[in-house]
Amino acid sequence: MPTVIGASTGWAIGLVLGIVVTLVAAAIVITIVVLATRIAKQAHMAVEGVEKVRAQTAELNGIPQINDSGVRILHSARALRKVAVGK
Repeated sequence: MPTVIGASTGWAIGLVLGIVVTLVAAAIVITIVVLATRIAKQAHMAVEGVEKVRAQTAELNGIPQINDSGVRILHSARALRKVAVGK
């Protein structure tokens, strides 16, 4: 009779361990899904923010010309300084 009791006890332990492993795996999967959903929401908000910045900066279409004018003014100022100082 001890063999039968031992065999049935091992089966119950195996079943309990299988259930515990399944519950742990389910908890991990649920956590991953929740975190993925949160990341997706944050990514959507980031895309909206980038679109707003793009829309606001699209109006700055004369930047290359402004930069070119700034460089010319800088070169002219350096030339004037060389003439004034004598170097």
